[in-house]
Amino acid sequence: MTTLVQSVDWLAIAPPTLTALVALALLVADLFLPEARKPLLGLGAVAGLALALLSLLPLLDGDRATFCVDGAGCGYRADHFALTVQLLVLGGALLTALLSFTAVREQRLPAGEYWFLLLSSAAGAALLPAARDLATLIVALEVATLPSFALVGLRHGERRSAEAALKFFLSSVTATAVTLLGTAFVYASTGSVHLDAIAAALGDVDPQLRTLARVGVVLTLVGFAFKTAAVPFHFWVPDTYTGAPLPVAAYLSVVGKAVGFSGLALVTVRAFPSYGNVWGPALAVLAALTMTIGNAAALRQDPTRPSSAVRLLAWSSVGQAGYLLVPLASAAYTDRPEHALGATLAYALMYAAVNLGSFAAVALLGRGRLADFRGLYARKPALALLLAFFLLCLAGLPPGLAGLFAKLAVFEAAIDAGLGWLAVVTAVNVAIALVYYLRWTATLFRAPPEPATDAPATDAPAARDLPAAGAGTVTAVREKAPAEAPPRRPLALVTALALCGLLAVALSAAPQLILRLADTRLF
Repeated sequence: MTTLVQSVDWLAIAPPTLTALVALALLVADLFLPEARKPLLGLGAVAGLALALLSLLPLLDGDRATFCVDGAGCGYRADHFALTVQLLVLGGALLTALLSFTAVREQRLPAGEYWFLLLSSAAGAALLPAARDLATLIVALEVATLPSFALVGLRHGERRSAEAALKFFLSSVTATAVTLLGTAFVYASTGSVHLDAIAAALGDVDPQLRTLARVGVVLTLVGFAFKTAAVPFHFWVPDTYTGAPLPVAAYLSVVGKAVGFSGLALVTVRAFPSYGNVWGPALAVLAALTMTIGNAAALRQDPTRPSSAVRLLAWSSVGQAGYLLVPLASAAYTDRPEHALGATLAYALMYAAVNLGSFAAVALLGRGRLADFRGLYARKPALALLLAFFLLCLAGLPPGLAGLFAKLAVFEAAIDAGLGWLAVVTAVNVAIALVYYLRWTATLFRAPPEPATDAPATDAPAARDLPAAGAGTVTAVREKAPAEAPPRRPLALVTALALCGLLAVALSAAPQLILRLADTRLF
């Protein structure tokens, strides 16, 4: 007799549960804290995310499942795939929290709402990779996405921020509607919401329901393609990134993508393996279009345009999404789909560290133009070297060996699957990306621009025309003028930048970690 009583393994669900509980605690604490003590909420958010990361350690020794129903399957599974993605999203959220201290203070963002929304989104992002049924998958996806709308538009009274939030909201709502329709069709044709049961049922579906099943598979993929910002569902990315607070843009570029790609990996490899002839070619075409259009748009960025540095990172993230799609597409053509997924995760970990580091460097200088980075090495050599290293990792050039080996894992996945044409397209796009990454890197080491003068030299009075007393007065004023104090460097922002740098250097010094992850048994 089948029982509907579900067992609960509290240790297995600890990472998303702790994050959600801390989010609620911060929201309640915000009601009682005076304005002067609001920064304590940020410290609480960092401590909560660190605690959630530590809760992953007891789960490393094995595969744990919970919310299980006899004869149907389990709704939550803490396997190697889930733990790797949870490490990525919780670590990315922790670095985002460190980036956020300065933004919350300087942009006068409501602290309680900001930290609650950030941790709520992180809780949904941590839940999604462990979801093993469609209901949990959709709920986790929306819990991760809905707070992001508010985070993007949290700067009250700013038109650009409201416009960015509206574009993000409309695109995500459309994606959710399409995904729900697709999953409803899949449920109607298989009679189950558990991914393993769906995979078994789709292999022998009723002939009268095959068309419904195919449409459901396609619509589900389209919905997740919106979430990953794959072309042609990418139009919201540049305006959303430039309109959002900078830490939120960094969060969306890393954690938001991890959510979309982990969900896409689960529904394709875990739920729809028998329909690889449908989603394999579709993802391959999406990968080629996404990387080509993203890199071409990044190449055309005007360095004098306001917020051009953030726009370049936004278009770069679209191009990077194309690289992440390559191994997922390859999983349909190989007998080792887990190896292909490992390549995607390895690339995502490298990308998360260096892309968050790039956003941290931009935040430390303030939101500006690419032209503002000219001569940065002369002013701040350590920051310039770190940013150059991040850009070289993204480009896949030494000494950024982390990026090089991650790209090799992507190429290997495509070649092993027999997708030679996709490997060629990827190689061409890597060459295109080299141009704008190296152009930005070269800007850092160019001579600083000449300081602009407020008036022509002919308008200044000659020294001989000044009376002696006036000259003495000018000299005295100059002698009394205090030296300009060096700008303060926010500790949290510098810590985030240093952590990203350490991660990137560690992955470059031991690139075998990336290749080892690509060979790990994930499911």
